[in-house]
Amino acid sequence: MSSGYHGRIARSIAAIGVLSAALALALQFGAAQAQDKTYEMKISTPTINDTPDTFARNFLAAVEKDSGGRIKGQVYPASQLGSIPRQIEGTQFGSIQCEVVPPEFMVGIDPRFELMAAPGLVDSLAQGQKVAQDPAVRKLMLSLGADKGLHGVGLFMSEPSDVVTKRPIRTLADFKGMKIRIFASQFQSVAFGRLGVTPVAMSLGDVLPAIQQGAIDGAVTGMGPISHMHFIDAAKYVTMTNQPSIFLIVEVNKKWYDSLPKDLQEIIDRDGAAQSVAIVPTAASFRAKAEESYAASGGEEIKLSPDEQAAFIKTLSSVGADVSKSSPQLADGYKIVTEAAARAAQTASQ
Repeated sequence: MSSGYHGRIARSIAAIGVLSAALALALQFGAAQAQDKTYEMKISTPTINDTPDTFARNFLAAVEKDSGGRIKGQVYPASQLGSIPRQIEGTQFGSIQCEVVPPEFMVGIDPRFELMAAPGLVDSLAQGQKVAQDPAVRKLMLSLGADKGLHGVGLFMSEPSDVVTKRPIRTLADFKGMKIRIFASQFQSVAFGRLGVTPVAMSLGDVLPAIQQGAIDGAVTGMGPISHMHFIDAAKYVTMTNQPSIFLIVEVNKKWYDSLPKDLQEIIDRDGAAQSVAIVPTAASFRAKAEESYAASGGEEIKLSPDEQAAFIKTLSSVGADVSKSSPQLADGYKIVTEAAARAAQTASQ
């Protein structure tokens, strides 16, 4: 072969080497840029100085630390970024990167989001936390909304709910004729309808003004908001029904999550799960302090008599099964969460 041919081969090999080196350098540069890029994370919650925003601050601190500052963010409590429906929309479409809200407010995205609000599902904070950490429950609940712009990373129980009212509820008969705010859940609508209540679904930020204006007589909510949002100014009485339980779900915008390098995705998932467990003692402490604070401010915390409480639970206990019959998916999901609740109750009794 001619020396010219060999020369061309040598030059081609050299060119390939240069291109390969350039490509490797570009890949290294791209990887370095990805490592240097900072991702913004806005976290929205409906309350302040309570379990949801405390979780949000702890979660953000863990993510910032574990990411080495590659994710930086800010927590916006007390619905600063809009009402709960607006927070959900913002998280779906990316103006908000993360939300911490009761899942039943997302029933418009998937009806199964309300499964954790089934009356009588759990009867204590300890049992609720076990249900929230049950692998089958987490797999189900955190996968919902994946086709609607959401990626679930955390689930935990915040506290039982109670009923705060302008006039006292001491017996089941006292419920009749009242207009009571509920969460956006068919489970709650049917449950309180059975008590003779006119249920009114409403976002938390609208509740206190509605009570003050006489649009509603009271609300189903947690002792945290009742205490911290000064419901005492409009509603003195809290009937401690302890049902249904208030769970919180942690959702991040899926497009934002998918844009993260894999190691940051793993940090988001890992810290979301870890902080969902770490918040347990804090949630219990907040609940106890809220009860003490409301009583100290002049509020009356009413407990139904044992017979009345038993009748209350009996009236509500079949709601979950009855409502879930409307959809095979909802029925399958209800079976998952109730079986998890049974396992948690059995563990507690051992």
